[in-house]
Amino acid sequence: MSSTAVLIVGAGPTGLALATWLTKLDVPVRIIDKESTLATTTRALAVQPRTLELYSQIGLGETIAARSAHLTGPNIWVGGSQRGKLRFSDIAVGLTAYPFVASFPQNEHEQLLIDHLGSLGVAVERGTSLQSFAEDADAGCVRAVLQKPGGETEACEARYVAGCDGAHSAVRHTLGMGFPGDTYEQEFYVADIEATGPTMNGELQLCVDSHEFLGVFPLARKGSARLIGIVTPSNSSSSSSSSSSPASTTRSSTFDQVRGRAVDEMKLENIKVNWFTTYRSHHRVADHFRKGRAFLLGDAAHIHSPAGGQGMNTGIGDAINLAWKIAAVLNGQAKDSLLDTYEEERIRFARKLVATTDQVFTFMTKRGLIAGLIRSVFFSYIMPVLFSFRAVRRRAFRGLSQFVLSYTGTTLAGANAASGGVQAGERLPWVEINGDNNHASLAHIEWQLHVYGTASEQMVVWCKAHGLRLTVFGWTAQYGAAGLLEDAAYLFRPDTYIALVDPKADIHNIEQYFSKRQISLPK
Repeated sequence: MSSTAVLIVGAGPTGLALATWLTKLDVPVRIIDKESTLATTTRALAVQPRTLELYSQIGLGETIAARSAHLTGPNIWVGGSQRGKLRFSDIAVGLTAYPFVASFPQNEHEQLLIDHLGSLGVAVERGTSLQSFAEDADAGCVRAVLQKPGGETEACEARYVAGCDGAHSAVRHTLGMGFPGDTYEQEFYVADIEATGPTMNGELQLCVDSHEFLGVFPLARKGSARLIGIVTPSNSSSSSSSSSSPASTTRSSTFDQVRGRAVDEMKLENIKVNWFTTYRSHHRVADHFRKGRAFLLGDAAHIHSPAGGQGMNTGIGDAINLAWKIAAVLNGQAKDSLLDTYEEERIRFARKLVATTDQVFTFMTKRGLIAGLIRSVFFSYIMPVLFSFRAVRRRAFRGLSQFVLSYTGTTLAGANAASGGVQAGERLPWVEINGDNNHASLAHIEWQLHVYGTASEQMVVWCKAHGLRLTVFGWTAQYGAAGLLEDAAYLFRPDTYIALVDPKADIHNIEQYFSKRQISLPK
């Protein structure tokens, strides 16, 4: 019987991210995928700024930024005419090193992670599927049966199993975990195209008039784009799309049946179709993300409407949240109860995100004359006025980018600063001064401290004794404007979120944070 610390089922971005972070933390993994080859289709495109920041921990943030098209807000089209531009680039600059959404095809994304994981000595086991698994409580492990490419089976023992195997998750099915939610009535089409025309200018284009939603999402290669639209009832000839399964791909239409609107509304010319499919979208969240030694991540745990390009990014966030916790438990630095905080933190965010994207998606795609007119008026007249206010653009970008994701009020969020400042559980505000930024030290996947101002000699000695990285930033008004407190201590988790804000920078408060949560200090 083979053995490993963590058996990861599914080698999409979520599973690959989990394998990468665990390997960086010296946790042995096996990552399997039932598909014999890597998919060549583009699928999910959007990589949000927060995900790029997190990828900087493994040196891939800049790589993805360099290989992707940069989306800084959509051009709005109504009735075949451009009605406005909604830009957030002006307020995004100064908030992050990545003031854009990266349009990066999933097949390239996966290959990048596979190559990086390979450089760490881990390969994806292709054509290998999970047949069954059961927890052995007495032995403190999971015993799984894998089917290999040749059809033979293999017994595998792991301390934990991570279901990153998508909407039809075998791990979730084996656990008997409920997956409540619903299926949207609309059938979507997706086409990867090469074309010419005014909307093929490398910018995001959205048509949101009474004829329903249509979007052109640029790809990095000039003249290439992703086209997303709704199949109208008259074009839908298949009833298979009514499936209530978690994810339904249909073949009820061809591109020729839907190309009319693309040509008329988006002024596309000389269209060459490289990939086309239709599908139904769903919104579901599993009842639990953990059961014993098994975890659900990504689409196995939650699936979303495509609004805002949040789904894949949320799965990657799941992986990074879970990885350091598993490593801490396996290394004897924390009790098993630390793993319960994975569900506590991520299921709350998933439920909120599903509800929010559902509202946006419903508004953007609702059929009917009245709904279409409301949409046309809103995007033609109301939205441009709203976006003229800096505060609105800032709020929209922070929501889209996942900067607002917060673990405040959860078990791992310690004491906070005064009301209105940066709080425990939040992302650290990005501040750049003279070309240097305060996120640089967060590239280290470890517990660490920041002090903005002056750190006491006692703090310096204590951090050195415990092997805790301490970065001290000379105080400037820019830090105060970002919500940071002078001379306060900010304790960071290995996933870069703030664990504790201590205005007094008292080492006893930091020690108490760890002891209350039964987490050992690094040394």
